[in-house]
Amino acid sequence: MGVVNVKRGELEELATGKSSKPSPKTLDACPECGSSNIIMDYSKGELICGDCGLVISSHVMDRGPEWRAFTQEEREERTRVGIPISYSVHDKGLSTVITRVNRDAFGRELPLDTRLRMLRLRKWQIRSRVHSSIERNLSQAMAELDRLSDKLNIPPPVKERAALIYRKALDKGLVRGRSIAAIAAASLYAACRQTETPRTLKEVAEVSIISKKDIARCYRLLLKELDLRMPIADPVKCVSKIASKVGIGEKCQQIAIDILRKAQEVKAASGKDPMGLAAAALYIACTMEKERKTQKEIAEAANVTEVTIRNRYNGLKKALGLNF
Repeated sequence: MGVVNVKRGELEELATGKSSKPSPKTLDACPECGSSNIIMDYSKGELICGDCGLVISSHVMDRGPEWRAFTQEEREERTRVGIPISYSVHDKGLSTVITRVNRDAFGRELPLDTRLRMLRLRKWQIRSRVHSSIERNLSQAMAELDRLSDKLNIPPPVKERAALIYRKALDKGLVRGRSIAAIAAASLYAACRQTETPRTLKEVAEVSIISKKDIARCYRLLLKELDLRMPIADPVKCVSKIASKVGIGEKCQQIAIDILRKAQEVKAASGKDPMGLAAAALYIACTMEKERKTQKEIAEAANVTEVTIRNRYNGLKKALGLNF
């Protein structure tokens, strides 16, 4: 184990093994030189002054686990803790679950009367988890968020942020009179915008049961009522997504990123759809490197039209003075 510094006010607790209470007798400095630079040596169980070297205590109680682990994998296997609190679960993962395995701790099958009692307990435990209207609302919304996140390959941190946005909307009463699926989809899209995850509104609408128009309306409502601040979309982050779908090489991707950087410097990317700009930059890079990719292939990967790519292509070519 290593050597760590000890905060002031914790010496008495470490030296005696008892919980410290606010009192004038609490040690907060070295009794020899008065220094507060106290070091805890876990390998020897000693409290040492970092300035004068005085051993304040040589029998410090180790408050760690009784087991030892020499690798991170072994530590994770032996750690006895529950799952962390998750906003994407309607009860934040704090409730218990009675499983359907009708066996005891030794693997023996339970008697009939015990199985019937467990059945009744399981039924009432499930009912108690969602006994209020708010919990039922959250249960449906979190299930919809899980489904959308799975369809769109959303990372877990983004899903957690979307769940937090939905909970804020529920607290302010924005879900009342509106579709739960629409607010959930709008929350997910808002979380993608906040974290700059390249997911468009059209992609969210395609996997949702709600139309794009309704999701956009709920998204504007969330922006207004929750005072959300969205960063400006960066088309550079959309390049790898489009290139991976079409199979464009790394060199063309780097050229497309350089083109977009130059376009941002000359203010040629302002007010333009980031997906359309990224698709046009990739098409220009493929043309320069003679990589045979059609406008139709790139447009389908970017989920835009070929007309958009041609317009952005002409705009970038004119703004940057490209000749090829």
